[in-house]
Parts: sequence; C-alpha cells; structure tokens
Amino acid sequence: MPGNAGKHRISRRTKIATGVLALAVAAGGIAVSTTFGTPGQASADPADPALYIDILKVPPNNREPANSRGASTGTFTVDCGRNENQHFNPDNFVAQPGIHNGAQHLHDYVGNLSSNADSNNKSLEAAGTTCKNGDKSAYFWPVVRIDTSDDEKNPPAKSPDGDRGQAARDGASPVITCPDVASRLPDVPDSAMAEVNRNLDLLDTQIDEANKRLISTRGQGGPNFVQNAILGPLEDKRVATIDRIAIAIGRTTARPQGLDVLAPCALKEQAGTGGNPAGNGGGAPGGAAQQISCPDVAGKLPAVPASAKAEVDRNLQLLTTQLQEANQRLISTQGQGGPNFVQNAILGPLKDKRVATIDRMAIAIGRTAARPQGLDALAPCTLGQAAGTGGATTAPPLPGPDANNELPDNDGRIQRPAKVGITFRGSAAGKVTAMPKFLRALSGDAKPSINGTKNTRAAWTCTGFENRLTDKYPICPEGSKVERIHDFPSCWDGKNTDSANHRTHIVFPDAAGRCAAGFKAVPQLRTTLVYDIPHDIQVKKQYKVDSFPSEEHNPLSDHDDFANVMSQSIMNQVVNCINRNKSCTA
Repeated sequence: MPGNAGKHRISRRTKIATGVLALAVAAGGIAVSTTFGTPGQASADPADPALYIDILKVPPNNREPANSRGASTGTFTVDCGRNENQHFNPDNFVAQPGIHNGAQHLHDYVGNLSSNADSNNKSLEAAGTTCKNGDKSAYFWPVVRIDTSDDEKNPPAKSPDGDRGQAARDGASPVITCPDVASRLPDVPDSAMAEVNRNLDLLDTQIDEANKRLISTRGQGGPNFVQNAILGPLEDKRVATIDRIAIAIGRTTARPQGLDVLAPCALKEQAGTGGNPAGNGGGAPGGAAQQISCPDVAGKLPAVPASAKAEVDRNLQLLTTQLQEANQRLISTQGQGGPNFVQNAILGPLKDKRVATIDRMAIAIGRTAARPQGLDALAPCTLGQAAGTGGATTAPPLPGPDANNELPDNDGRIQRPAKVGITFRGSAAGKVTAMPKFLRALSGDAKPSINGTKNTRAAWTCTGFENRLTDKYPICPEGSKVERIHDFPSCWDGKNTDSANHRTHIVFPDAAGRCAAGFKAVPQLRTTLVYDIPHDIQVKKQYKVDSFPSEEHNPLSDHDDFANVMSQSIMNQVVNCINRNKSCTA
C-alpha cells in the first residue's frame, strides 16, 4: 500500500493519557505486551488518505455471468438484524479456531449468539440466534469505524468469557455426528416439501436427543454401551425417517436410492477440524501434551532505528500470531498423517513464514542502519513439552478490546450497519444442491500484505452504484451510502466442511459461473452492508475498516466469514426456493 509518512496521529483521548501505546518486548521478545498510558485507551491509527476514491471515478466492473439454460435464478433472503445486541469480539473460529483475540480487530456478528474463538459445532447448535427464521448460522465481518481524533464513545465491551467457557466445555466432550441428508437429496417436489422438511427436522431432533443421552449416561455400561444403547437405536430411527423422506419424494417423481447409507452415525472427539460433512469443522483447543516453541528474535535484534520501529513491532507481533496458529494446528490435527506430518505440515511452513517475517525486520533496520546478519538461524522452531522453557518462547495471549471496544491500532466510533442483507443465490450454470451443516467459508483475505492478493476481493461501493466495486474506500455522492458487498465461494467439493487453509473445500466458480470437475454448486451467500457515514466524514477520509495491525486499515483487507448452522429443513427450503427461481424472504 502507499507509504504512510506522518500517518499516525494521536487522538484527543490518547493525548490526555500519561503515555501512548507501546509494543513491548516480553517473554524473550516473541511475546507482545500492550501498554496503555491510561486503562481503556488506544492509539489513533487512521487509514492512508490515498486509499479513498470518488466512486464516480470507478468504471463499471461488476458483471454477473450470463445464465445458461437451466440456471437457478432464485434468491433466499434471511433477516438476522444489524447486531442490535452488540455482539463484538476479536475472535475468528473459522480461520483461527481456539485463538483468543487472534483477529486483532473487532468483528461484527449477526446470527449465532455465541460465536467466539472456542466455538464448535455443539456450542453453535446449542446457541440462540438473531435470525427471524431460526437460522443459527454465524455471519461476521470486521467493524467499520469513524475516526475524527475526538473522544468517540463505543458501547462498553462485553466479556466473551461465558461463551468461551461454554464452548470449551462443549468441545471437551465427544459428540455424535451423522451424515448430512439434505445435501444428498434430489430436487424435492412441492407436494412432498412439507413432509420432507418435517422429517429433516426430526433427524436433527434425533441427533440432539442422542447427544443428550450420551451425556446423561456417561460412565454407564460396558465397552459396547454407547454402540448398543445409543448409536444402534439412533441408526434404526434414522433408517425409518430417511425412508419416509424417500417415499414422500417417490410419490411424484423418481424415488431416491441409496439414502440408507446415511443412517449410521459415529462418536467423534471434537479436537479435530472435521474433514468430512459429519465432522466437527473447528473444535476447541485442549489436551495437547506438546507445544511448539521458537527461538527469541527480539532479544537478538540490534538497536532499532526510530524509522523502522513500527514495521519491526508489527512483524514481532506477526511472529506471535504465527506461533499461536501453529500451536492451534498442532491441536486440531492431532492423530493425522504419518511420522513426519508435524514436520512437513506444521513446523516446515512455520519456518518459511518466520524466514520471510524476520527478513522484513532485517530489511527495515537496514534501510537506515547496518542490516543485522544471521537472523535466519532463528527461523526454525521445535516441538517440545508444553511445560518446558528451554530458552525458547511460546505465544502469550493477545490483548483483547479495552472497555471502549477498541484494540491496538483499531480505534474510533463503531458504525453499526444501517442495513444488513443476507441473501443466498443460485448458479448461472444450473441447479444448486444443499450445503452440508457446519460448512465453513471465507470471502476475501485479511492479510494481503503477507498473503498476497490471490484471495482478496474488491468489496466497496455506494448504494446506487453496485455495478462498480473498488478495493479502496468509496466517497459517495450526496444521498448515496457507503456499501460493502461480500460474495462467498459456492463450489463445494462434496465431502469436506473445512480444509487446512479453510478454502480448498469450497471455491469460486469460473467466470461463466461453472464449478470445476469434482465440485458441485451450492447456494452462494452474498452479504451486503450499508452504512450511514456522513458525507463530510467520507470527504475528510475519516472512516476505516478494522484490520490486522500489519494491514494498516487497507480496504483490500476487508473480508467476511460464515459457518452454516441451518437446520436441514431450512437449508432444504433455501435450495428449493433458488432452484424454482423464486424470491423468498424469511
């Protein structure tokens, strides 16, 4: 992004404080501690003025693919509110499961009421929702703030500890998981819809009852108790329920075959990320006997010139995040792969990331002083006992929001959207099939300065100008409002609810709207977020999106996250509305 010379001004509330934000070196330098001059204060950090553009200067560029014969053109819109309950936290259980405050920026949530770093399928299913149709899916994105350098008050921060604690308890216990049925059904005739939906709801109820029985009978019986007393009877119930679904469909069209293979369920531990439709998809951390530790970097640096301090601090913070993510992956992949799995899949990639991060620090220092040599020897990390120290460092907790819902480098008055649109759309190439329950999906990339722009998406526009998308902050004409449009990938691999990079299991269609071989079209989620940002604030370039510190509020870092927790009957309604080319609202 463009250079930010003179960029960091200090807000009035911070000037009053006895000190400003400092990123201190702790625990051997890898740890990052956040120090405020006065409790509850944060440093001002506006976006670069070069990152704003008059929307009238953006040429039309947002074109939908032409619909082929048999395209599914329906839409299903759900009203989940505008986060009136003020559910905010800097967690991301989709991209960074188990890492508290791992996003380092605040997320706005609608839908599931319990979304937090430790969320797992069981805790998400048990939670309430803001969606009027009972959809428990989690929808979340970074907040937008207005930053005028004045004393800008936000709603008091709410502690997520209760939700995290419940999620951790839910994640620590085994759970019964069953194959998804809705995603395996053919097109359901209108005459069979009510009966199919009743039985899909019954399948969800049966699983819920079996999980409750799993808890209430814990410790009872012998080694085969769970199979004989819970899983066996559950399979019998599912056989009968699935058969009723097939009969209902078969009354007016071809009866679906082979659905009986979906009846057996299994007992799963929740520590994994869940590689199949019945898997967990992102469990809570816990129980790992080993932990990754890395050599101290900050303690080996020479004196850092003032001109390089901000960049060095950001990269030290990034080293902390990388270590936390690697330790979380160590937990979530426990038991996977062969003898070299940890080295090849976790320690090797971590070393590569650290080489690049350490090199950026050396380059930053070398611009105005002697470039430090030999730092690359600090890149390799090792696997050891969690209790050991060995002269290396482990990742400390990242700082959470202050009492004013602000984070280091993310301050200003939070703008709740004036309108939140959540719409599922069809495929230009044909019909869609149901998403599996607990599917995770991402739109955009929160770290383009680190990951590159392969997964970024231009998402900014103004109302009335939706045919123009930009990767800069738009300045809208009078009467038009700032808008973000987030489209999600919609080609599912037919097997997995998540993947190691949270992307390869569900990808975008090609320019013609077609899915690649081996992938099937599912309803495409589009979220639209409209903001009442005063025109003079836009012109003065005083609004910004929360971001990782490394991104410095670059609008290209905008992103969106989704976890499908719809009941199977709601998902069936979505699919059939879209495939019948209707416009439905729930």
